[in-house]
Amino acid sequence: MLRTQLTDALKTAMKARQERAVSTLRLILAALKDRDIAARGKGNQEGIVDDEILQMMQNMIRQRRDSIALYEQGGRAELAQQEAEEIQVIEGYLPKQLSEAEIEQAAKDLIAELKATGIKDMGRVMGALKQRHAGRMDFAKAGAAVKKLLG
Repeated sequence: MLRTQLTDALKTAMKARQERAVSTLRLILAALKDRDIAARGKGNQEGIVDDEILQMMQNMIRQRRDSIALYEQGGRAELAQQEAEEIQVIEGYLPKQLSEAEIEQAAKDLIAELKATGIKDMGRVMGALKQRHAGRMDFAKAGAAVKKLLG
């Protein structure tokens, strides 16, 4: 479903001559096609599922945030602005993101549910969080919250 939504959005953006949206959607669809090809090599003829697409888009946002920091350090405000605009386009196709308080609460609930006791259980907790909240959670923040709660 997300795949068709992205394709339709590209067509709409092209008709509306929204250059930033067109270029960003093309980047997303190219990355999606690469992942589909890789999945076919592993025997998955359907390509990747929506949860994996959401995770891929989260990674794209994280990469752009890293780039913004580097561009700002290098005094390249126009490139930082371009990356920020791409983030806005990508975020438009993601479900509402959980706040830091919601991330911490989800981590607490899951730790209690899994009966996790120490830092050695972090991988198990993070795996369950990724399974339940794909695309809705920044897992860098979640990792920090889980580490704090387990440590």
